[in-house]
Amino acid sequence: MADMTSKISAGLERAFAARGFAEPSVEDLRDAAGVSLRTLYKYVPSRADMVLAALENRHQRYLSRIFDGLPDVPEDATDEIFARVGSWMATETSHGCLFHAAVAADPNSARLRALLERHKAEVASRAAAATGLAAAETELLVIIEGLTQAWPICGEAAAEAAKRLGHALRISLG
Repeated sequence: MADMTSKISAGLERAFAARGFAEPSVEDLRDAAGVSLRTLYKYVPSRADMVLAALENRHQRYLSRIFDGLPDVPEDATDEIFARVGSWMATETSHGCLFHAAVAADPNSARLRALLERHKAEVASRAAAATGLAAAETELLVIIEGLTQAWPICGEAAAEAAKRLGHALRISLG
């Protein structure tokens, strides 16, 4: 059952990341998930649930890709986090944050807003812990969010700027 949920969630994530939240039809989502319509609705009974399942999948993949196996040295971990966010943007999406896009597509969804807030809070908390900058969760999140939003315009230069800002933050908190 968990394998089927993972398969469906991964397919839905790919479909929404590639085509946005409004464009894919239910048939497109079924095809992306690689299951029958009956199975799709068994695991995710509504389009809103499909979006949430896709974002939960993305949340776990993002956290793993950005934070697993970071260097033990906090200064090195800081640079590595920003490099990995840049790599994520280059390979996973060049359009900005899928979580923000989901909330923009359905601004009245309390469930989406809660998921966005949980995702960003966990990113900030894990970044602060990995970098040894426990008092700078908000600042690190602002740098990561800035990198994510600047990537479509600046590309790799955004990741390099984030690294410089990370160094400046470490010095200012010195």
